[in-house]
Amino acid sequence: MAITFAIIKERKNPPDRRVVFSPQKCQEVIKTFPDAKIIVEASEVRIFPDEAYRAAGFEVLDDVSEADVMLGVKEVPVEALIPKKKYFFFSHTIKKQPYNQKLLRAILDKKIELYDHETIVRKSGARLIGFGRYAGLVGAYNAFRALGLRDDLFELPKVETLRDLKAVKAELNKITVPNSLRIILSGTGKVAKGAREILDHLKIKEVTDAQYLSESFNEAVYCLIDVTEYNKRVDGKPMDKYKFYKDPSGYESDFMKYAKVSDMFIAGHFYGNGAPYLFTREDARHPDFNIDLVADISCDVDGPVASTLRASTIADPFYGYDPKSETETIFNAPGAITVMAVDNLPCELPKDASEGFGEMFLEHVIPAFFNGDEHEILERARMTTLEGTLTKRFSYLQSYAEGMI
Repeated sequence: MAITFAIIKERKNPPDRRVVFSPQKCQEVIKTFPDAKIIVEASEVRIFPDEAYRAAGFEVLDDVSEADVMLGVKEVPVEALIPKKKYFFFSHTIKKQPYNQKLLRAILDKKIELYDHETIVRKSGARLIGFGRYAGLVGAYNAFRALGLRDDLFELPKVETLRDLKAVKAELNKITVPNSLRIILSGTGKVAKGAREILDHLKIKEVTDAQYLSESFNEAVYCLIDVTEYNKRVDGKPMDKYKFYKDPSGYESDFMKYAKVSDMFIAGHFYGNGAPYLFTREDARHPDFNIDLVADISCDVDGPVASTLRASTIADPFYGYDPKSETETIFNAPGAITVMAVDNLPCELPKDASEGFGEMFLEHVIPAFFNGDEHEILERARMTTLEGTLTKRFSYLQSYAEGMI
């Protein structure tokens, strides 16, 4: 059965230049799946210009309402939603985010079948699609950019001014990292792997948890930690990671042991509701707390990382957190913790991020349209139906969608 996919225009402000499929990836889709047709909605902001899609053999149109499936990145404004279509985009509704309640309501009212990129998961619940690696890459680069600016060590250009990841790494080749630098990196997923890629490119030595906490070094080092290392059971018994994921009550943070011996913290972890905060405002005031630069890629505002008072922006990525007054200050204020908490980091690297995302989408999602969804990828990801109802899996959003919370 022939299916028409539309690459839709990103309408969110500030403009997002990313796209699900590059022109080259579109060609791969139709070559692999002859029943797939792709049309492209005209856009002046996309990293790949309309002309590039035309040159690759695709129609670029102002009206793509003939398509069956709409492929986007960010939330689609309510007024731009076309009724009775299938949509893919990051809706930011699955955690009942208040600012998008009206969007989910409109999706149901317009009888749209919504698939959120975050809900495209394996049977185990592991995410298949995302920009995590690119958030990690840009976030870690920005940490060093902040360090260079604050301490007058070196100057790195903004990632958004560079063509691609290759150019980003070329800039890093020009800097010298202080030998005294001690970096803690949290997380085990794609975000942490992206950040690690930058640390490894800078030839910063990775050391074990035991070494990091007990030894001295004459070179810059980093240590990667996961939930079992920065949390502990209140009763002192050994920790079981999977039990912790199911129920994080009865645990407390064990992060201070790292904070005492670290200069920089790159937060690349996933924070589960109810889990202990990594460090509190009280922790940050403690005389032993040594971290003075936090790159919070996870960016949970007013949450597990006390210094993250707000999300920062690509235009103005850094601010300071004064632990004594618990207030925001300038990023290089004496005694402040320098904070980088940009919440849309992959937007700074739109070409590479789009190409990587398209690769995952072609591998995991497109086949499901043509193989009867044999691995139930679409079934698990489907949030709403063409009848205007939530699916069973997402029925917990009912009161939220009705504006009752």
